[in-house]
Amino acid sequence: MKYVAVLAASIALLGAAPVSAKDVSFSADIVPVLKKRCAICHLTGQEAGHLALHPKAAFKNLVSHKSEESDWMLVQPKQPDKSYLVMKLEGTHLKSGGKGARMPFAQQPLDTETVALFRAWIKAGALNN
Repeated sequence: MKYVAVLAASIALLGAAPVSAKDVSFSADIVPVLKKRCAICHLTGQEAGHLALHPKAAFKNLVSHKSEESDWMLVQPKQPDKSYLVMKLEGTHLKSGGKGARMPFAQQPLDTETVALFRAWIKAGALNN
């Protein structure tokens, strides 16, 4: 019985399988999240952050685009740890010289698996695929 409990605890700590960067698609994996959780506030680009995140504008407004709240790029291809979008989603932006609230604003934070999708997409080069 003791071994079963240890095995169950180990499986719980491992969580979901890691996301493979090659398996993440901007259009199939990232855009639906942006549309559902982000574009409701970031629609026209006139809102706080001046960032339109609806499907037709999101890629050009995120990738290699400097944040208005910090000196970081919103998405620095191949560098999720240097991408301000990841910092905002994880709530680490203030420690990195950013400002404002964690995103998505006034909602539950994105779950770990969803943030992992963003990280994997950026690590793979933040492609418009």
